[in-house]
Amino acid sequence: MNTPKVSVIIPCYNAQKYLRQCMDSIVSQTLRDIEIICVDDGSSDGTLAILDAYAQADARVRVISQANAGAGAARNNGLCHAAGEYLSFLDADDFFEPDMLEKAAAAADQYQADYVVYDSDQYHMDTQSFVEVPWVIRTMDLPPYMPFSYRQLTDNVFLSFVGWAWDKLYRRSFVQANGLYFQEQRTTNDMLFVFSALVAAKRIAVVKEVLAHQRRGSRESLSVTREKSWHCFYDALTALRQRLVEKDIYWELEQDYINYALHFSLWHLNSLAEPTHTLLEKKLCEEWFADLGITDKPESYFYNSEEYAQYKKLRKG
Repeated sequence: MNTPKVSVIIPCYNAQKYLRQCMDSIVSQTLRDIEIICVDDGSSDGTLAILDAYAQADARVRVISQANAGAGAARNNGLCHAAGEYLSFLDADDFFEPDMLEKAAAAADQYQADYVVYDSDQYHMDTQSFVEVPWVIRTMDLPPYMPFSYRQLTDNVFLSFVGWAWDKLYRRSFVQANGLYFQEQRTTNDMLFVFSALVAAKRIAVVKEVLAHQRRGSRESLSVTREKSWHCFYDALTALRQRLVEKDIYWELEQDYINYALHFSLWHLNSLAEPTHTLLEKKLCEEWFADLGITDKPESYFYNSEEYAQYKKLRKG
């Protein structure tokens, strides 16, 4: 059996409303040499039937069923079955440009990259419009050449790219060699994988072209129900710190990490509704700011004055 160029891994949970658009955008990719591993995560709607229909129509589609355990566990399950040279981890409610995999794989080949990052935008369902998202790749932080590693990034390395997996293509041998895996938690389950890869990679390449479209406005999306898993971002941050310590690079990245921990904590706090907002604020001020290494640092230690001002206001309150 020939090794496919790309293994596409898609966790699917009660995704019937948008799944066909996602699957159509994958089976019609201009790069034909792919396997498509769909992991049904215990769906209770018509998701599994839709996946089975695609598998019957296209031999490249394989369906794996598991009891509901979350997207992180589903991605890990798919990873165990993947055979491709490269790995693409996609979300079932998003959709993709037809040449996404071809262009990402070509860049990976050209630069012999451990992974490739490409641009994305948002598809807003209420207005049925595409919205540019300039912060998914902070171009001003990147060197004027490729490939590069995190040591050539000019600002906080954890803000140069977003900590989600679906806008990146990974070399499978690199993932295996570094023991990369997804956290098996309800939300923020891909940040550990993405940032562990960032600091392990010796060769990173970027495709400055919008190749993926993130759907926004779905009530079913986990990102709009984080009140149920408001602690997951903290669990991800502490797991990342442990990874950095184990790899003996925390000393090098401590300031970037602590600045990112403050940024990520405030983002979650600012985007949560009550009563979870107050619950998280209390937890941050009483425990987590200190545990993340934020409280014993002077103002000059922080890169973003507005974030530091909000932090100080919370602490005084």
